[in-house]
Amino acid sequence: MEALLYLAGIVFMLIGLGLSIGLHEVGHLLPAKLFGVRVGQYMIGFGPRLWSKRIGETEYGFKLLPLGGFISMSGMYPASKTSGPAKGLFRSLIQDARSANDETIAEGAEDRVFYRLPVWKRVIVMLGGPLMNLILAVVIFTVLVSGIGVQQGTTTIASVTQCVLPAGSTATECAADDPESPAAAAGIKPGDVLISIDGREVSTFAEATAIVQAAPGETLDLVVRRDGEDETLEITPIAAERTLTDASGQPLLDEDGDQIVKTVGYVGMGAQMGFVQQPLTVGPQVAADNVGRVASLIVTLPVRLWDVGVSLVTGGERDPNGPLSVVGVGRIAGEVAATDAPVLNRFSVLLGLLGSLNVALFVFNLIPLLPLDGGHIVVALWDGLKRAWARIFRRPPPAPVDATKLVPLTIVVAVLLIAMGGLLLVADLFNPVDILQ
Repeated sequence: MEALLYLAGIVFMLIGLGLSIGLHEVGHLLPAKLFGVRVGQYMIGFGPRLWSKRIGETEYGFKLLPLGGFISMSGMYPASKTSGPAKGLFRSLIQDARSANDETIAEGAEDRVFYRLPVWKRVIVMLGGPLMNLILAVVIFTVLVSGIGVQQGTTTIASVTQCVLPAGSTATECAADDPESPAAAAGIKPGDVLISIDGREVSTFAEATAIVQAAPGETLDLVVRRDGEDETLEITPIAAERTLTDASGQPLLDEDGDQIVKTVGYVGMGAQMGFVQQPLTVGPQVAADNVGRVASLIVTLPVRLWDVGVSLVTGGERDPNGPLSVVGVGRIAGEVAATDAPVLNRFSVLLGLLGSLNVALFVFNLIPLLPLDGGHIVVALWDGLKRAWARIFRRPPPAPVDATKLVPLTIVVAVLLIAMGGLLLVADLFNPVDILQ
């Protein structure tokens, strides 16, 4: 059974990745067709063709390796003016790129090429793919936090501490001289549902905790629902040093990574954990926070890849927040699916993982280097800048930017991307991230 669940997690992530890639390419395809560009192919995957079907002028299909996708637009760059063999490696590469580009320009459709579009249209076409991933991430996170909810303390009491123990104590039983906890003294029982504290209604345990922590030494009216009836109790929080926690019960850390301990009001009761639905505005905020984290990861990517290489050689522990390959993501998905936890908990983690994957696709594709979408956007903007400069100084319109001249740099970037993928793949196979540590 555990093996089947593990496999189900991998399949879930593969399907999610395929949909994410497919929608990314749709984000390019729709505006390209809207602006009249001839699109020859829409393909998911690379390598040998598995299946395809031509609808109109576009061939739609799947290829063997589901590691990406592409659409083939007519005339990504201006048609070449020279032909014949080129001398030198770089010149040969440039000529090959120009020849391949020329082949996409169909006879009779010379005016339906990408490079002839206005700059703003070219930017929209190339930005459409990453934006589709961002929209998908926002939708996923909104479903996650507003549809399913965020797991945090509810207003139902799960436990009542019988005595007050010092912060950091490892004792599991109360001693005879330990003072009774305020919650026990007030008569609170497991199963009670908090309704209000100090006249203020509470809908989460975090709200109740905030009121209690702000009132050490003050007697508060506490309304609980017990066996269907409301009862009013009195509780007096004591001043105690406690580790501050977030809504999910995780300790808050300071800039040095140490747990934050503060003198606050304390009563000694714990909440049942449950999924609490959040406002619709939280999903986009979660996506925005993920964008910031992924952008930070990419800025420090060389250092993080070095750390991955060192951990692979030495067998050291991998950074759980570091980069992963598709294999690593699938492996984590399988482990999550096979854990001993409620189904909704596991599904929530998988959904969050898929949302984070789409954020990564959004940010990564905006890196301003060819062959990534961000590189094409930079080329379009440079072309627009040259044309604007010519208009300002009343010069003849310049020739369209020929990005095939950047083919050598593009190949270097592609080789680096392949090397990065290879390193992460080997690391994820032989020294995977341990998410259960």
